[in-house]
Amino acid sequence: MNPQSRVTLDGDEARRDRPAGETSGSPQRPPQRLTGAALTFDVLAEVAALHNEAPWQRGDRNAKTLVKEPAFRVVLTALKLGARIHHHEVHAQFTLQTVTGRVRVRVMDETVDVPAGHLLAVEAGIEHEVEALEESAFLLTLAGLQGDGAAS
Repeated sequence: MNPQSRVTLDGDEARRDRPAGETSGSPQRPPQRLTGAALTFDVLAEVAALHNEAPWQRGDRNAKTLVKEPAFRVVLTALKLGARIHHHEVHAQFTLQTVTGRVRVRVMDETVDVPAGHLLAVEAGIEHEVEALEESAFLLTLAGLQGDGAAS
């Protein structure tokens, strides 16, 4: 596979080269590699960076995809106290590992508190909801994604 890809933004004639598997970057974030044989992250530094961005300053959450492969994804999400990710399901198995704070996850008829340092594993297709019991950050790891891996 060619490591360089041509990118057109919004049908604009301007093109730029960037390595395949790398984001294009934005005013808030530099380009980032999302694929590779080995990727490392300073998760606490990534959380701090999320807290410095406008979506966090204006709203109750912010998130960043750290790894994006066709059937595998890792997303870092920061939530302010009381923020909720309402009922939804993902068509992939996933784990939620709390990095800082404490979240409550409602999975079917069960409620599970997941404090920092704990991990919750959930089967594919199970409806769930996440609520921050305090300012929190968690890693969401999705495995076995099909299609675009979108939640429904």
